[in-house]
Amino acid sequence: MKRKSISYAKWGYVFLIPFFVVYIIFSLYPLFQTFYYSFTDYVKDQGSIGGGWTRQAVEVTPTFCGFENYSTIFTSGSDLLQSFWNTIIMWIVGFIPQIVISLILAVWFTDLRLKIKAQGFFKAVIYLPNVIMASAFAFLFYSLFSRGGAIYDLIKVPLLESVWGSRGVVGLINFILWYGNTTILLMAAIMGVDTSLYESAQIDGATSSQTFWKITIPLIKPIMSYVLVTSLIGGLQMYDVPALLTKDMGSPNGKLKTVVMIIQANKQGDIGKASALCVIIFIVSAIIGLALMFASADHDGKKKKKRRG
Repeated sequence: MKRKSISYAKWGYVFLIPFFVVYIIFSLYPLFQTFYYSFTDYVKDQGSIGGGWTRQAVEVTPTFCGFENYSTIFTSGSDLLQSFWNTIIMWIVGFIPQIVISLILAVWFTDLRLKIKAQGFFKAVIYLPNVIMASAFAFLFYSLFSRGGAIYDLIKVPLLESVWGSRGVVGLINFILWYGNTTILLMAAIMGVDTSLYESAQIDGATSSQTFWKITIPLIKPIMSYVLVTSLIGGLQMYDVPALLTKDMGSPNGKLKTVVMIIQANKQGDIGKASALCVIIFIVSAIIGLALMFASADHDGKKKKKRRG
């Protein structure tokens, strides 16, 4: 008599249900709601302080207005374009040293010939800034670089009062916060490369530089693309560091004002316009992310497969 085999495959779907429930409630539904509000005239009076501590908030029914919010954003009087370039510039200032230093550290730690001791300790130290809140770093650097701070007394240069000085401080904070996470990702990618490739290159007389550019970089390209895309998406959502350094003013001369700072300024009142800004960031992030993924795809490999076929 044959016994019926028990299938446990269904339990995988059962355990996935909590994730999808949470995702639909807290991510998917707000996303669709944001798209809906972006096409409405929804101005809400929140009261005096964040919900009306001294007077009651006034609820206004959203009315459909088409693309009016989008046209208002892209008018000549809007500072969206300037804030977008501010965001991109500050992201670049922090990302370039981040990827360079992280790549150097990743190669250094994964080099078997160096035999670095206490790697676990160094990895923990490198990653530690990533678990500290960005607001704490912003307050720390503000107290150091503002007038009367320790760094200001040392160099006598008001960095937070100049455009590129303040952008450099924001980039430095973002670099310190994220280079550890990038280093761990690149280390994992390099450790996944078959060591026989390095051994073969060494036997053939390849130098360290040739091994790095001809073997390491091409094989960790997918992870580097992932780091680039996720970093760019996070950069477009930059808010807390420049907001805390400039007290939500985006000074000097508005060169530290980001797109999300504009959204935060409108969300307590003009919800329709704030939603339209969120949709614009979503679309721009999707376009840039897809473009970078397409650009980093292995087109040469696909061409070779077609030729063989």
